[in-house]
Amino acid sequence: MQWLSLDLQFFSGEKTEKATPKKRDDARKKGQTAKSQDVNTAIILLAVFLFLTFSGSYIGNIVFDLFNQTFREYMLMELSENTVQVITMDIMKEMAMLLGPIMLVALIAGLFSNYIQVGVMFTTQPLQPKLEKIDPIKGFKRIFSLRAIVELLKSILKISFVGAITFVILWMNIEQVLSLSFKSVGDSLLTMASLTIQMGIAASLALLFLSLFDFLYQRFDFEKNIRMSKQDLKDEHKNIEGDPLIKSKIKQRQREMAMRRMMQEVPEADVVITNPTHFAIALKYDENKMDAPYVVAKGVDYLAQKIKYIANENDVIMVENRPLARSLYDSAEIGDAVPEEFFKAVAEILAYVYRIKNQM
Repeated sequence: MQWLSLDLQFFSGEKTEKATPKKRDDARKKGQTAKSQDVNTAIILLAVFLFLTFSGSYIGNIVFDLFNQTFREYMLMELSENTVQVITMDIMKEMAMLLGPIMLVALIAGLFSNYIQVGVMFTTQPLQPKLEKIDPIKGFKRIFSLRAIVELLKSILKISFVGAITFVILWMNIEQVLSLSFKSVGDSLLTMASLTIQMGIAASLALLFLSLFDFLYQRFDFEKNIRMSKQDLKDEHKNIEGDPLIKSKIKQRQREMAMRRMMQEVPEADVVITNPTHFAIALKYDENKMDAPYVVAKGVDYLAQKIKYIANENDVIMVENRPLARSLYDSAEIGDAVPEEFFKAVAEILAYVYRIKNQM
């Protein structure tokens, strides 16, 4: 039996169940989600190289103007504090005009690649400092973990793909490469820029293809990491629904409070109809509150005896009517008016009670 209980504990602690929506939401709030960094890199590279394809003349003009201005003006200017400041500001403006659009395209591509993977998500949890990140033991485990091996294989595969694509493109344009020494500087730069863009676009497409497999792996790894055990499911259910023991205590306290309120209403009742031993129904008629007599308290067995005891202590008249007491107990709740089919019987009892009170 001891071995059986140990086995049950082991299997209940094994993470074999899919994560619940609440577990996914909690993980998302912590910034944990299935995302491939390779997808971001591939989309950014592809967007930048496509931008360079269509804006090559614009960038080329800025570069040539910068060199032209440097050799024609800046080289001939007298070196001083003011001239250095002027040259620096001019070059920074030119570099902003050159790199600004490229960085803007990269920023938009990065936001787009993140959006298609995780949607809109903002959290500061990953930015919070954690001492476990600088723990050398955990760092050593991460270096020699399965994930590190997978990342190493991915890096080798990416380098191999990019290297093979670069070699193929250079081999296909080997004549242009060999003829660079016979071309002018401008033509050589144009040829190298064209080859660079071709290699960049081809490499980006290859990386994008590989990143799809990486995204599937990251999704699989994420799903595996957020799996839950049967005990986790039970604990989560308790946290959502509440501990059954606490819920039962709350219900018991609510019943006790309701019983106390009910017993406080018994002295104000006009009559208590009894079974005489098993049932007791306390009725009251208040024309300002309800058009018909209504139930202020009811009980069976122990509660019935309690109601009769309080009624006797407060001089509330008790009338024995077995069928009426049982019927009212089954058909009316506390605070409800007496059902219409019992109006005549209840009216006769109340008339009898009022006559006795008048005599007293």
